[in-house]
Amino acid sequence: MSDNQFTTHTELFDLSGKHALVTGGTRGIGLMIARGLLQAGARVVISARTADTCAQAQRLLSEFGDVRAIPADLSRHDECLRLADLVEADSERLDILVNNAGAMWREPLATFPDEAWDAVLDLNLKSPFWLVQALLPALRKAGAADDPARIINIGSIAAIHVAESPNYSYAGSKAALHQLTRVLARELGPQHVTVNAVAPGVFPSQMMAPALDAIGDTIAAAAPLRRLGRADDMAGVAVFLASRAGAYLTGAIIPVDGGIATTATGTP
Repeated sequence: MSDNQFTTHTELFDLSGKHALVTGGTRGIGLMIARGLLQAGARVVISARTADTCAQAQRLLSEFGDVRAIPADLSRHDECLRLADLVEADSERLDILVNNAGAMWREPLATFPDEAWDAVLDLNLKSPFWLVQALLPALRKAGAADDPARIINIGSIAAIHVAESPNYSYAGSKAALHQLTRVLARELGPQHVTVNAVAPGVFPSQMMAPALDAIGDTIAAAAPLRRLGRADDMAGVAVFLASRAGAYLTGAIIPVDGGIATTATGTP
């Protein structure tokens, strides 16, 4: 396509024929992203820790497209490798890898345990790295100069803006994931693979349910847009990054937070 020709708006966001893996794709932000990719035409594999959770999400998502669910404990290196093998057995190429699986551990500073670092870092930081390592051949096979393969890491606004109630290992792991995104973007760009991160603000999810039940209205009021995130907000940015529309973007950290990062107070 020459520089003065334009892709149609439907073609810009069309994912027909693309193969995607969404980790933690059975609930919350991962489920929102999986649904968005399916509705844009992608064939999607989702993963979560338990078989029951996977089966329930697969039934829900099957209304929107071709979806497969694979149980895997991605806090373990061997399980990441097993998942990668199963994904590659299903399709030799992988167009889109969404590293969304994550964990949070809330406890006061004085009693914050060592295992809270190990558990959160293994899933939030090591797991995305392990999956990139294992799936890089499939990503390279899918990527081309005009249409690279895509890695989308799900970071957090907690890595950009300090919340009033600190979460030590979670915020630290997500800040590291943001920087890992930039490092990988520089290395993998010449191999026709883009790497970007989304930094969500507060979205309804099982992880956020206790906070939203207690102070959801306060959190919404703290955002300049005066609301919490919605499923379409997250699906929209994921489809953008995965589609032709986002083909020339790499190394970016995109806050999807209603403007919370611009405020002095941030989230409670």
